[in-house]
Amino acid sequence: MKHKYLFVAALLLSLSLAGVGFVKVSTGAGYDGEKKGEEEFLIVTSFYPMYIACLNIAGNCEGVTVRNLSEPQTGCLHDYQLTPEDMMMLSQADVFVVNGGGMEGFLTDAVKEYPDLKILEAGEAIFSETPETEAADEKDHGHDHGENAHVWMSIPHYMEQVSAIGRGLSEADPAHQEEYRTRTEEYLEKIQQLYQDAKKRLAGAQGRKIVLFHEAFAFLAEDYGMEIAGELDLDEERQISAQETAELLEVIREKEVGVLLAESMYGKDMGDTIQKETDCRVYYLNTLVRGEEDAASWLEGMEENIRLLEEALASEEGL
Repeated sequence: MKHKYLFVAALLLSLSLAGVGFVKVSTGAGYDGEKKGEEEFLIVTSFYPMYIACLNIAGNCEGVTVRNLSEPQTGCLHDYQLTPEDMMMLSQADVFVVNGGGMEGFLTDAVKEYPDLKILEAGEAIFSETPETEAADEKDHGHDHGENAHVWMSIPHYMEQVSAIGRGLSEADPAHQEEYRTRTEEYLEKIQQLYQDAKKRLAGAQGRKIVLFHEAFAFLAEDYGMEIAGELDLDEERQISAQETAELLEVIREKEVGVLLAESMYGKDMGDTIQKETDCRVYYLNTLVRGEEDAASWLEGMEENIRLLEEALASEEGL
């Protein structure tokens, strides 16, 4: 009987450990349950784009750890609720790096729970250009669905965010400021090279009419001078009516739009419909909100987006 109880106890322990392992994998770079060391400087990021930026700036600094909150299944943070693991991680954070612009609607809860938590808003300078009424809303850390906060999708804006993170981390952690400065400059140089290359390859995009199925791609259109003829911001909650579909088809035909940019997770069904009903060609781009724990992932993802845009423009010329 004693052996039986020992077997059951061992089985329960193994199942418990397996469960912990599963949670760790499903939450990406999230909290692993370990308390940080006294000498460790802990940087916590709100979601994937901020995590990758911080990996490039601080990922290999001795005595510095970069962790990301539990990833929502969709990648974006709309209506995301902090988990107990998130709150435990934030309780130990030295700095919390966020995108800003209303993207992190859960900030109110985090600030209420940890009023002394240092928050570094990477897009603060970008979003401060909004009207005063919107800026006031942002200070309350609410999620303004009318605000397009996907600024990491613009290479120039992303460079601003990376610069802001580098400066902010240097101020928060003077012991590593020289490393942060050097790594920030190295990363910015890579991003700048990509941007110069993209401008050459997409020089013919100026004035081209496109339709968008995700607001994140509006920044790509802006960067390369494309004209947005129509837009539907598709997500897991968006229900498209037959009238909206008919109106969009009419816009595409009347304005002779040849390219539609969408995200495959939410835009595939509607994209298939558009391709069947019109001559418009659909290209599925990456919103860069999910991926591997690889410092090069933003650069690689944006490079692929540029390649697809280049292909889209070439295909339109052949219509």
